[in-house]
Amino acid sequence: MIHFLTMGILLGLSAGLSPGPLLALVVSETLQHGTRAGMRVALAPVITDLPIVLAAVFLVSRLAHFNGVLGMISLAGGGVILWMGIQGIRSSGMAVHGRSQPDRSLVKGILVNFLSPHPYLFWISVGGPAVIRAREVSPAAPLFFVGSFYLLLIGSKVGLALIAGKSRVFLKGRAYIFTMKVLGFALCLLALALFREGFRLLGLL
Repeated sequence: MIHFLTMGILLGLSAGLSPGPLLALVVSETLQHGTRAGMRVALAPVITDLPIVLAAVFLVSRLAHFNGVLGMISLAGGGVILWMGIQGIRSSGMAVHGRSQPDRSLVKGILVNFLSPHPYLFWISVGGPAVIRAREVSPAAPLFFVGSFYLLLIGSKVGLALIAGKSRVFLKGRAYIFTMKVLGFALCLLALALFREGFRLLGLL
C-alpha cells in the first residue's frame, strides 16, 4: 500500500503544480478576485472527477483479463507520465498575466476541468489501471491511491492560490522551477516502470 500511497502523492503533486488550464484559472481568479476565488477553482476536481474515475475504473476492470490490451494501456500511461515528466523538467515558471471575467469562480473551474481532456486521459491510461492493481493488493489500497492523489492535487493548487494572493514572483521563481524539475525527473522514472509493466503484459519481457 505504501507504493500506491507514494504513487498517488507524486502524481497528485505533479498534476497540481503543473501549468495548465485549471492552474492558470486558479492564479487568474486569485489575482483578480482574491485568494478565496482561486481556492474555489482549485476545488473543481472534487465535483467533476467522480464520474470520470468510476467510468475509467469500470472500463479497465472489464479488460482485466486481456493482457495485450492492458499492456497497451500501460504503455500509453507510461507515455502520458513521461510527457508530464518532460514538461516538468522543461518548466520555466507559471504565466500569471491572464485575465478572466469576474465572479462565479467555482463554475468556471468546473467547466474548465470537465471540458479538459487531461482528466479523461489520465484516469483511463494511468489512474484506472493503478486502482485495479491496488485493489488486488488490498481493499484499502485504492483509497490510499485516490485519496493521496486528490489531497495533493487540490492541496497544491490551494497552496499556490495562497502564494499567488501574496506574491506572483514565486510562480516564476527558482523554488517553483526546481520543484517542477525534481517532480519531472521522478515522473520519468515512474514512466519507465509503466513501460516495463506494459512490455511484461505484452510478453516482451
